[in-house]
Amino acid sequence: MVIQPKVRGFICTTAHPIGCETHVREWIDYVKKHSLSTQGPKKVFIIGASTGFGLASRIVAGFGYGAQTIGVFFEKPASDKRTASAGWYNTAAYEKAAHAEGLYAKSINGDAFSDEIKNQVMDLVKKDWKGEIDLVIYSIASPRRIHPKSQAVYSSVLKPIGQSFKNKTVDVLTGQVSMIDISEANEDEIAHTVAVMGGEDWEMWLDRLIDEKLLAPKAKTVAFTYIGPELTHAIYRNGTIGKAKEHLELSAAHIKKKLQKTVGGDALISVNKALVTQASAAIPVVPLYISLLYKVMKHKNLHEGCVEQMWRLFSDRLYGCNMHLDEKGRIRIDDWEMRDDVQQEVEKLWHEVQTDNIKKIADLDGYLDDFYHLFGFHFPHVDYQKEVNPEVKIESIRE
Repeated sequence: MVIQPKVRGFICTTAHPIGCETHVREWIDYVKKHSLSTQGPKKVFIIGASTGFGLASRIVAGFGYGAQTIGVFFEKPASDKRTASAGWYNTAAYEKAAHAEGLYAKSINGDAFSDEIKNQVMDLVKKDWKGEIDLVIYSIASPRRIHPKSQAVYSSVLKPIGQSFKNKTVDVLTGQVSMIDISEANEDEIAHTVAVMGGEDWEMWLDRLIDEKLLAPKAKTVAFTYIGPELTHAIYRNGTIGKAKEHLELSAAHIKKKLQKTVGGDALISVNKALVTQASAAIPVVPLYISLLYKVMKHKNLHEGCVEQMWRLFSDRLYGCNMHLDEKGRIRIDDWEMRDDVQQEVEKLWHEVQTDNIKKIADLDGYLDDFYHLFGFHFPHVDYQKEVNPEVKIESIRE
């Protein structure tokens, strides 16, 4: 079929297999061009491995350090006249490239919150690795969770807490800047969001790995968060998602104690830069902020995408000389974004931006390119008029 982008709201409902492979290959090429210390992870387990920071982590681990990787994700293969999801094509491309270079890479597709998938992972790690995982990346971004014990269904919301929130936002497809008014969350919505996006599942994964004795001495685990500037705090850091991230950080402290006691390991939170991901595209206000941030950071030659962020996380912090933890013990690779000069310029542009000047003072084109790249579109050397087969196999998955 000829595959074109079909955008509905903040999501693209189609994905292009050749475009997604092109995207993955670009990230692999970036990592190969940057030398990394030989002191790095050798057996890496990534929960949420098919897109964004999880996929970038897998690429840095595999092609930067020669690490064996197992990835878990929840993606859809092609069916009837529908394309597969972008994460499915990304994983197929990663495994194809990894296996061509003799790198171990296997994947499990299913609900990472479930006991069933946890059991499958434990069995695979015991069979193929005899344990000895030295790095666990937790990069889940899901709108919904079925609790594995109670079977309760939780759905997350993106809302402020304590009062409604009104501020600028943008329709990235049209460039229309408008005001958005979001009602405050109730207690149930807050609790649901924490249940989905907090740290309970991360801790469940590590509890299983510890109990099954599948972690190497001094094993590390890392989960991701975002803080951002004051202008996004009402909808992000001080909102429902912020409560979930607070829970994630508390969970890191619990996990750290368990790892120190059992394998002398560590649990860390990495505060990452604002980027266009399938998760961030769904948050009101944030796309407008990102488009302004891109303009400023590119002008200052400070811009990074997912793979650049993960390369710096691994090479400079996790396996570098100094992790440069902040006062709360977090790794800060949002440090360039949060520089005073960057934030002052973004804030100035925020007050100025409106529909008739957004294309001049914001990098809306850069935002859109990154958005379409998530789904395999807008790559100049891919012929999007050409017929392609949407049915692509992930080599390690037997459907």
